[in-house]
Amino acid sequence: MKNIHLHLVSDSTGDTLEQVAKASLVQFPGISPTKHYWPMIRTARHMERLIAEMEENPGIVMFTLVNLDIEKVLIDACKKHKWPYISVLHGIIRELGRHLNEKPTERPGLQHQMDDEYFERIDAMQYTLAHDDGQIAENLADADIILVGVSRTSKTPTCIYLANRGYKAANIPIVPGCPIPAELDQCKDKFVVGLVNSVDRLVQIRRNRLLSLKESKTTDYIDEELVKEEVKEARRLFSKMGWPTVDVTRRSIEETSVAIINLKNKYHEEKTS
Repeated sequence: MKNIHLHLVSDSTGDTLEQVAKASLVQFPGISPTKHYWPMIRTARHMERLIAEMEENPGIVMFTLVNLDIEKVLIDACKKHKWPYISVLHGIIRELGRHLNEKPTERPGLQHQMDDEYFERIDAMQYTLAHDDGQIAENLADADIILVGVSRTSKTPTCIYLANRGYKAANIPIVPGCPIPAELDQCKDKFVVGLVNSVDRLVQIRRNRLLSLKESKTTDYIDEELVKEEVKEARRLFSKMGWPTVDVTRRSIEETSVAIINLKNKYHEEKTS
């Protein structure tokens, strides 16, 4: 493994920068980065003070700085010390400005401002947490997305991800021998998605779950034939109700969520056309 120091410099929280760095570094499995975070840099003088600390661990510098005065201080220091540097946003903002024929505001942190969209995400998160695993079924009509599936089909983490995108997401578990909630059966005009997983994967995940709970007894929960029947019954239900399905077997939470959002957009287009 090749060890490097990576300095992540931002005039805001650094979330965007962290995600870009993570997505980029995964393409280089032979690199082991030591990350140094320098967020919330709001003045050129603040940047100047941090240069001395960065000198202690020279390495690659990645930054998201929209203020040109702060950016100049950092770039001058990088050139002086011969540090490689990468501006994550500058090229994109410059090209957008050129195509839009508009001048950027150069105000940091605008993506984190507490506007209507921000509070909608907060409301979505509160709704989603309250409607996890079928806890509350009375107001499913308020949901933007309802996920249904057998145990361990990633319903909860998928709902949390969707809530962070601003969707009020509820999830209902399919329990062998138990009917679905009457409230769900009445949600004829709501967007409902069935989540499915392969039998092998379900058994493996459930077994690991029991081990984490220090439960070593063999139960119906991990009996392969019974799990196979669970999956069949779930698919029959989805087909009967006319709900689209997403197979989560080889999908990450992010990939599953994107597939659900695409299905929702298609559902909305068909409903309004």
